[in-house]
Amino acid sequence: MSYSVGQVAGFAGVTVRALHHYDAIGLLAPSERSRAGHRRYSDADLDRLQQILFYRELGFPLDEVAALLDDPDADPREHLRRRHDLLVARIEKLQRMAEAVEHAMEARSMGIELTPEEKFEVFGDFDPDRYEEEVRRRWGGTEAYRQSQQRAASYSKEDWKRINERMDAIHRRMAELLDLQVPADSEAAMDVAEEHRRFICDSHYECSHEMHACLGRMYVDDPRFTATYEKIRSGLAGYLRDAIKANAARHAA
Repeated sequence: MSYSVGQVAGFAGVTVRALHHYDAIGLLAPSERSRAGHRRYSDADLDRLQQILFYRELGFPLDEVAALLDDPDADPREHLRRRHDLLVARIEKLQRMAEAVEHAMEARSMGIELTPEEKFEVFGDFDPDRYEEEVRRRWGGTEAYRQSQQRAASYSKEDWKRINERMDAIHRRMAELLDLQVPADSEAAMDVAEEHRRFICDSHYECSHEMHACLGRMYVDDPRFTATYEKIRSGLAGYLRDAIKANAARHAA
């Protein structure tokens, strides 16, 4: 039994564009073609796609995914063992992160100051107090800062979870476009950039397109922001900045 590209996209929750790209780079070539030349995917193809999506979810670049799957010395059991080990490690890390963030939110909501050890546990080598002072110094007198502080003070744990999930989804979509080599000034990239701006408006403060473009430049100019985006996907900081700039120009026109 074989499946069309549209059916596979629906099964796997990916875009048809992504499947076409995987085919073009040799990562997932469909086993069959219809008489009209349309892609047809077998069950074995779906098994490979499942592995591709698993490694992509863990942050592996496409070239590394191809190397893992095309290793002639690997067998299916080895892939399963590796995937299991990676999942267990990620679950443990996410659990530690969730506990640390919940601790920080509870402490803040009750007016409790975190100890230096707890701050390091939550933020790593990033000093939140120093950053907060910088934010206050640079933007403390602005309406955006007032709105951000007011909204943050009202958020519950569930609100922060929803906000973080929405931001993560935006980052994933932007990273996928970068993976597919979609130009930053394309309609698709600009649309995600606009969603990023609306997310800021909905969650933090009213962010004009001009202000959004300033933020985009900061993502590249400030090493702290750059590092955050580079951890998601190499080159994402510059790609996001360019998409934001193009989106601002589109709306100005």
